[in-house]
Amino acid sequence: MQIQRRMIAAGAIAAITVTAASCARDSGAAENHPRTAVVNDTSSSAPLATIGGERLTLSDLRGKIGLQLDQLDIAYRRARDKLIVSALDTAIRERLFAAEAQKRGKTVDQLVAAELPGGSATPSDVEIAGWYKENQARLNGRTLDQLRSQISDLLQKQRQSEAVQKLEQRLRDEQKVVMSYEPLRLQFANEGAPTLGAKDAPVTLVEFSDFQCPYCQATAPVLKQVEAKFGSKVQVIYRQFPLSSIHPFALKAAEASLCANDQGKFWEMHDAMFADQTKLAVTDLKQTARRLGMDGKKFDGCLDGGQHVERVQNDEKEGQRVGVNGTPAMFINGRYVEGGSVAYPVLEAAIQKELSRTKGQ
Repeated sequence: MQIQRRMIAAGAIAAITVTAASCARDSGAAENHPRTAVVNDTSSSAPLATIGGERLTLSDLRGKIGLQLDQLDIAYRRARDKLIVSALDTAIRERLFAAEAQKRGKTVDQLVAAELPGGSATPSDVEIAGWYKENQARLNGRTLDQLRSQISDLLQKQRQSEAVQKLEQRLRDEQKVVMSYEPLRLQFANEGAPTLGAKDAPVTLVEFSDFQCPYCQATAPVLKQVEAKFGSKVQVIYRQFPLSSIHPFALKAAEASLCANDQGKFWEMHDAMFADQTKLAVTDLKQTARRLGMDGKKFDGCLDGGQHVERVQNDEKEGQRVGVNGTPAMFINGRYVEGGSVAYPVLEAAIQKELSRTKGQ
């Protein structure tokens, strides 16, 4: 089907912007050794060896290699789930579309076109210029004329993808599709982390972020769109993951945000730091705190005394455990969102799918 060749992830702007959509930790290349098969997979209590009459188990080794084991297990499950879910979604979509096309005597392309506003996915010059203006900060100085055709193609593919998603969701609802396969959903220790939205929201979005990362900066307005669209249906939880090896101001900025959180001003500080990433030095952070109406003496004592260093480190450890190696890294109801700094339609589609699953529409 022709439409299948057009279906791309909505908002995939990497071809226009940059090659990566996240800030990555600075590290040397790691060796990759192929794993052919698991011959002897053992439980935590099964003996791996005995010393005299004393047993040595996997539990005994977790103090040294527990983090690496968790990372390997999660990476494997995530890759396996991604493969299965992708194949499952494709099979469901193909069957639904083929049945609907036969029922209505139309092609699949015609079905999708009917979901498009005005029946066309072609964007106007005004829409192209608007997209350019909104994303200009991440386009490396390239002009509108240089990117016009690429932006037009991107917006057209986005609209086609959105139309496919809209059609698919309607047919899933009509045909009462039930997903029995449950992919890995990670659990996080979010107690004490800054939150936005209702605690009992059916969807939780956990973001690991870095205040000096330009891709995290680009994600901040996307999360505001999520808040405006879904309101109490989505709770956003911010977790700290400063990439200090490449962002020298990120650690203190992370601490500053938590000092602001102590005074009920986390999101104001969050927005201010992302609004101007050139003002993340300690003196700048203190000035920002005062401008936002915080108790300056209390803020200074918190920041200078490193009161939240441990909290930041704990966030980093949890991020590492679940495989975070760049920012932003987002998880919706425990499922990783591929792509780093993704565009709003990607998050919207993932959230809508979770709302359908949890009946939280």
